[in-house]
Amino acid sequence: MNAEFVNPFLQALQNVLSMMAQMELKPGKPQLKQDEMARGDVSGIIGMVGPQVKGSFSISFEEKLACEIMSKMVGEEPDTLDDEVCDMVGEITNMVTGGAKKTLGEKGYEFQMATPIVVSGKDHTISHRSDGKKLIMPFSHQAGQAYIEICFEEISSS
Repeated sequence: MNAEFVNPFLQALQNVLSMMAQMELKPGKPQLKQDEMARGDVSGIIGMVGPQVKGSFSISFEEKLACEIMSKMVGEEPDTLDDEVCDMVGEITNMVTGGAKKTLGEKGYEFQMATPIVVSGKDHTISHRSDGKKLIMPFSHQAGQAYIEICFEEISSS
């Protein structure tokens, strides 16, 4: 998976959280992910398909970090992962993917985005609908961890 395709998602996440929640997340080291277990407590996942590529993007937050982001965005801190926090995770997923889509479009990659799905709960799974390799990248903040996953495969033009 090339950096030209991954970096727009990393930058979009940083931009969205910086702008919407005045928060800075520290990126960790990307790795290949072999399983479907989510590393966080609430995840937004969105599918993408275009002429050259198909794949999906997800972002998972630990509960404490998701609640902290919600607090920074709306001024009240929820105690748990309620419906409003889940909606916020869906919106963040949408905004990050939209930001990456714009950057990738400028590089000649076009794709359509599906509506994000949000899953929450301990030990939930994330199922990417693509045969490509799954890249996972951790981000840290004093309130907890976030993880983005990107899974793409190039579509051969036959």
